[in-house]
Amino acid sequence: MSESKKIIKNKVAFLDRKIPRYASVLGITVLLLLWETICRMNLVPPLFLPAPTAILSDGWDLMASGELMNHITASLTRIVGGYAIGATVGIIIGLILGFSRWADAIFTPVVYSIYPIPKIALLPLIILWLGIGEMPKVAIIALGVFFPVLINTFSGVKSVDQTLIKAAVTFGSSHFNVIRKVILPGALPTIFAGLKLAAGTALLLLVSAEMIAAQYGIGAMVLHYGNLMITTKLMFGVMILSLLGLLFNRGLHWLENKLIPWK
Repeated sequence: MSESKKIIKNKVAFLDRKIPRYASVLGITVLLLLWETICRMNLVPPLFLPAPTAILSDGWDLMASGELMNHITASLTRIVGGYAIGATVGIIIGLILGFSRWADAIFTPVVYSIYPIPKIALLPLIILWLGIGEMPKVAIIALGVFFPVLINTFSGVKSVDQTLIKAAVTFGSSHFNVIRKVILPGALPTIFAGLKLAAGTALLLLVSAEMIAAQYGIGAMVLHYGNLMITTKLMFGVMILSLLGLLFNRGLHWLENKLIPWK
């Protein structure tokens, strides 16, 4: 084997080399160690940046008292309900707009005109419509999830190869079978991109809604301890939000691998 072929083979082997599992937590571990070191050296006042150990200590107190579980339960109920409603309706309407030329021509301009409106700005109006309670918070999350899922579903349907659709219709497939067996599988990668994008939007709207109009929830907890200037518990709430976002992302990634194994 020539020297050039050996070099190429070594480069290909390097590119194909598997990344060890611990690499995914290496960056976080280094960041936490650096953070703890800075705090131990008193380079930053604890009020502005408490040490991770102090945050975990106060977080344990919140868990032991049961307060944290009340906040987490309230937040999970809102975000799961709002996300499920917004994603389901977004996928259904996105499929309809992508499949029907009449629906596309009539309703797509409406969707794109409403989409840029900051959804949290509509919360006072939604509270006026639905009253004070859980429904406005679930509704604002559903609204925020609806648009990115709808737009990505619509784009995914439009990107499906038209030759496959025409072939299915030519062989006598009904509209329902064309959607179920041709359009939906072809659009799934783009749909999941929208679902992942919507997960971040849902978390953002959850915190915003809880800070404005809630007694319980992670957002309400963060605001409460921020007003009291108890930075450790505030930061623990932020860490819980980060963990929720990570769990949502990993859950969607797992579901994507199950539903789209060819990807």
